[in-house]
Amino acid sequence: MTKQLNVAVVGATGAVGTKMMEKLIERKFPIKSIKFLASARSAGNPIEFNGSTYTIEEATPESFEGVDVALFSAGGAVSEALAPEAAKRGAVVIDNTSHFRMDPEVPLVVPEVNRHVLKDIPKGIIANPNCSTIQMVAALQPLREKFGLTKVVVSTYQAVSGSGIAAIDELKAQSANWDAGKNVEANVLPVKSDVKHYPIARNVIPQIDKFTENGFTYEEMKMINETKKIMEMPTLSVAATCVRVPVVSGHSESVYIELEQEVSVADVFEALRHAPGIVLEDDIATQTYPMPIFAENEDPTFVGRIRQDLDNKKGFHLWIVADNLLKGAALNSIQIAEAMLEDNLL
Repeated sequence: MTKQLNVAVVGATGAVGTKMMEKLIERKFPIKSIKFLASARSAGNPIEFNGSTYTIEEATPESFEGVDVALFSAGGAVSEALAPEAAKRGAVVIDNTSHFRMDPEVPLVVPEVNRHVLKDIPKGIIANPNCSTIQMVAALQPLREKFGLTKVVVSTYQAVSGSGIAAIDELKAQSANWDAGKNVEANVLPVKSDVKHYPIARNVIPQIDKFTENGFTYEEMKMINETKKIMEMPTLSVAATCVRVPVVSGHSESVYIELEQEVSVADVFEALRHAPGIVLEDDIATQTYPMPIFAENEDPTFVGRIRQDLDNKKGFHLWIVADNLLKGAALNSIQIAEAMLEDNLL
């Protein structure tokens, strides 16, 4: 009989938290009890889960007494304050924010890639990687395993849902105002910008998060550093350009890689065709390739448009698409907990 767990969800009313609840139900996660935690502002409000009504509780350190697994998706400040408190009380914390990702004592996990690191969680906290990083490393892992990997260059086409519900609402409002010939206001994107905001409807914005001193954005540096940590390849050559596009859900990525071996496109196809969590969609005769509109609400990572570079026989170009709220966030968090259960770590 599968062990039943006491679960806490922190930030259940957000875009990712909502998907976490859906996946807990859909995947029949073994729940003995569940509680929903949020700020004092949201405490007392009702929330529906699996046919029952619960009351949202204020998240305090004491909230985590008796909790086995705490799923956090309420922002870095909340995780910074409460994740250690939850772990102190015996909960395994799976944190969806960026706060702990580069902490050397916190595993950064995509189960298809580095599940083995779950055996050692000294702080009781596991970090869920950046949404764009997750889908990319999931697709690259089977190629790295078979052929070696020396270089990654990625350009992302990231949906507005990655910036939260406010960005989704603004895209919809801007689109409607464009169509009606009304004034288009921009107040959300780029998120965290302290300089200015731009419309996302009929536009692409080559900035996600603030700029660092080296000219890359924090989002780009997350992809670079997280990829090296997850794949345990500190010297891997990685570069990223992250772009926000007027799509509601589903991140897309154009990825150029260089392998250690000279292989064929057929070899790459074969490696991806049997990889866990990957769906190969690549048939130029029928114009079959991944697109975010078809990846929305789907669990796998989709890969297509695979081409060998014309000048480098070890170079390949790939197109990678996934639902950023699912594999990029909520689903991966739950898969981490499932992996721990399967490996008797919970």
